[in-house]
Amino acid sequence: MPCAPSGRGVCGGAWLGNRHLLRQSRGLSLLTLSVLAAFALGGCQSNKKPEPIVYRERPVEVLYSVAAGLLDDGQWDDSILYFREVERQHPYSDWARRSIIMSAYASYRSGGADGYADAIAESDRFAQLYPGNPMAPYAYYLKAVSYYQQIVDVGRDQGNTEQAQAALREVIRRFPDSPYAADAKLKLNLVDDHLAGKEMTVGRFYLRNGDTLAAIARFKTVIDRYQTSSHTAEALYRLVEAYLTLGITDEAARNGAVLGANFPGSPWYSDAYALLTDRGQRPAVAPSGPRRLRNLFGLIGDAPVTSPALAPSPALPPPAK
Repeated sequence: MPCAPSGRGVCGGAWLGNRHLLRQSRGLSLLTLSVLAAFALGGCQSNKKPEPIVYRERPVEVLYSVAAGLLDDGQWDDSILYFREVERQHPYSDWARRSIIMSAYASYRSGGADGYADAIAESDRFAQLYPGNPMAPYAYYLKAVSYYQQIVDVGRDQGNTEQAQAALREVIRRFPDSPYAADAKLKLNLVDDHLAGKEMTVGRFYLRNGDTLAAIARFKTVIDRYQTSSHTAEALYRLVEAYLTLGITDEAARNGAVLGANFPGSPWYSDAYALLTDRGQRPAVAPSGPRRLRNLFGLIGDAPVTSPALAPSPALPPPAK
């Protein structure tokens, strides 16, 4: 299919270039002109997306079989076209309902921001149209994992992380006995740890720059919302450090006591214990672990405890039926 003569890119350049040759060579034979025209069209077609399927009514089983075969071969975009054709030609069939989910899964596998966005949109559409369908739990799950796959490092905006957190919680709340709940819980723990890491990163920044009250608010968020994260011990230590900076020794001692009761062998508690005893406090629990190293500039422990890596974690495939 010829493209618009925009004059830009491979397509436009090939077309305009050949027009110039034609003007300069009016004596060329018809055969030569045909070759040039074919070259021009070939330049236009080299980067095409999959062409739309020409409408021709086909049995639903045939269309779905072709779509499933393309999916198995990893031809995501082509399979999506055929799954959509199933829905277009046979909108009230069971195959059409399943094709929505399979199209969402193919979009998810294609990846990228557009692929994940399409997967989320199709999953939402299925859940809204067929909330009581046996595949509805999978639709919610696929939406959650599509957000999960877009999580970025803690130094950047965590909008997708928060969306993943909400969607994973929805899977667990709605379908606690489904086969997707266990995977959702695992991913939710990693998401919570990641968000706690974001709070710690911002809190450390505030603490280093003397905005102690803002830092305290961030560390309290970790304690209140993400108690089971890998950042809890450090957050309690940072509260001890921050309250001592403000001269609020009672609050420092209280957070130190919580740290000692829950993490007596942690280097964070050993350092908190040293800070408190230097200020005349006597914590009830003696540390049982080593302290972190010190240098002339204070604790090397300003290096953050990082969250577990959120490695790509593929979604479970759609259910067989």
